[in-house]
Order: sequence, then structure tokens, then C-alpha cells
Amino acid sequence: MKSRCGQRRQGILAFAAALLVSLTGAATSVAFAADAGPAEPREIAPSGADTIQAPATFFTINAVLAKLDRERGRGPNAVRLAALTPSSPTATDAQPEAASPAGAPPLGHEPFGLFAFRAPDNAIWRKWRTVEAEIASEQALLERCRSDAASCPPNAAQFLRLISAVKAKSGRARLAEVNLGVNTAIRYVSDLVQHRELDRWSSPLASFATGKGDCEDYAIAKYAALREAGFPDADLRLLLVRDRTVRQDHAVLAARLDGRWLILDNRWAGLREDNGELNFAPLFAINHDGVHLFAKPYAKAAPVDGEMGGMPAAASGEESYWTRQDTLGDSGPALGSLPLLL
Repeated sequence: MKSRCGQRRQGILAFAAALLVSLTGAATSVAFAADAGPAEPREIAPSGADTIQAPATFFTINAVLAKLDRERGRGPNAVRLAALTPSSPTATDAQPEAASPAGAPPLGHEPFGLFAFRAPDNAIWRKWRTVEAEIASEQALLERCRSDAASCPPNAAQFLRLISAVKAKSGRARLAEVNLGVNTAIRYVSDLVQHRELDRWSSPLASFATGKGDCEDYAIAKYAALREAGFPDADLRLLLVRDRTVRQDHAVLAARLDGRWLILDNRWAGLREDNGELNFAPLFAINHDGVHLFAKPYAKAAPVDGEMGGMPAAASGEESYWTRQDTLGDSGPALGSLPLLL
């Protein structure tokens, strides 16, 4: 007669054997199901009534691919391989960004590929409003000259001849005509010499009357002449820049032609491209919409003598008259305290 302990030991062994057989059969079933690639997922119900977790869903990659093959009409022997990189971009409502070289800043629509935002009211705004009012009054004089040439003042008649010559051209030749015409009509004289002021902005007819002016006066006359000739306002910018090559402030006119900005400079007879060869630090852009500050990201440019390439003069640590307009009066600082404008 077996002892009670022996009987208990045999009972435990029998239970363990039955449990092992059960687990082996379940594993075989799961393995067979995985090899067969079930078309539909299987749900395992929660083990307890008080369980609030959602039912778990199990599936295999083969099963998912097989289901997609059936939905798309592929045969049972179709080969599908899983990929780490999806064949199409992730779904998004964001606008796709234009492709650009690695590490290059995005390009804006302003000159030099930059962006611009409205500048706070300062002395530059006041100078520009004054010039705009003078240009408007001069337009009335030009209209009278068109109807009565005999009584037209010489400076207005000269400006009208330039406008007619510009109108007769098209494309790049139109810009070249106004650039050369203004450059030859005005002789460079600094405001300090002509007006005993550091910086005065003159209207086109005022500059043509004296035949003298500095860089802003050239740019303003070109701006007004192109507008009178029918050039689109949206494609013109009076630019205030820092020329880092000569370490001087400067003003030029930028005109957009066929989507590209060209620079009209009183120091050059020909047109220039708005590329890094000019070595300008753009500061302000001015047109019929007012005064705008250039914003980052700045175009990359090769440093000159250790300067920070592509940064504006205000950020490079170099003094600029344009960037001090908030603290200066309309006539500027004391004479001789800052370098002359080009």
C-alpha cells in the first residue's frame, strides 16, 4: 500500500504532465497558424469581467501583406517585402518645402534671396515720406510739360527725355538705359559738400536741376524714372546697404526682371547681379509700400578681413549710419563724426 505522500507525488506528476502536453499543443497550434499566415487578426478576450483594457489584437507581417495582396488583386504567390523606408511620404497637410542644398537657408523673394518686414517709424521713414511727396508734386509738373513743352523747365525736360528713352527699350535694355542715363546726368557730390548736411535725400528733378547728388539721389531718380516709364512698383526696391569691401554705407536701386533682381549702382555703368560678389550687407528695402528691414536668414557670403559673412552691418559689429537712424535726428550727427555715404 502506497503512502499518502507517494500518492500525492504521483498526482502532482500527472498534473504536470497534462499541463506540459496542453502547452505543447497550444504552441504547435500558434506556430502552425503563424506559418499559415492567417488572413484575419485574432482577438483574445479579457480574462476577468472587471478588466477595462481593450482586447489585444495579434497579427503577422505575412498576414497583413497577404490581405493587401488579395485586396489589390495580386495572386497567391505574389512576393512582398517589408521596407524600412515607406514608398510614399507621410500624409500631412503641410506644404512641401522647396528642395535646397544641405545646410542652405531658405530663399526669400526680396533682393539677395532675403525676407523683409515693415520697419519701425524712424528718420528713414520721415526722409522717404518727404521724397514721396516731392515726387508726387513733380509728377504734376511733368504732366504740364507733356502738354506744354515750351514752358517746361530744363531739368524737367531732361528727365522726360530720359523717360522716353527708357520707354523705347524693353527687358534688360530698359534697366541699362535708366542706369546709364541717371549716372551721366548727375555728378557725384556728397551731401556734406553740396548741402552742408551729412544726409539729405533729393527728389529727381532737384538732382537734375543741380546736376549733383550722392548715392541715394541716383537711386531715387532711377526709381522715379522707371515708375514713370511703366515699370511695376512691386519689382522696384531702393536698397540701403553696407558695402563691406570699402566699409561704407551705400544706396542702390534693385529691379526685378524675369524673377531675378538686378542692381543699378551709380558706381557702375552696367547692371550687376545681386550675388555675393557685391559683398553688400543689406539693411533696408524701400518702395511704394514703405520702409522694410531685411530679415534672417541672410545669404551666405565670403567673409572679408575677418568680418562675419552674410550678416548685416548692425550685427557684424561695424558702425552704420543707416542702423543708427532711431537715435539720430533727421540731419544726422555732427559733421565729420561718421564716414561719408558713397
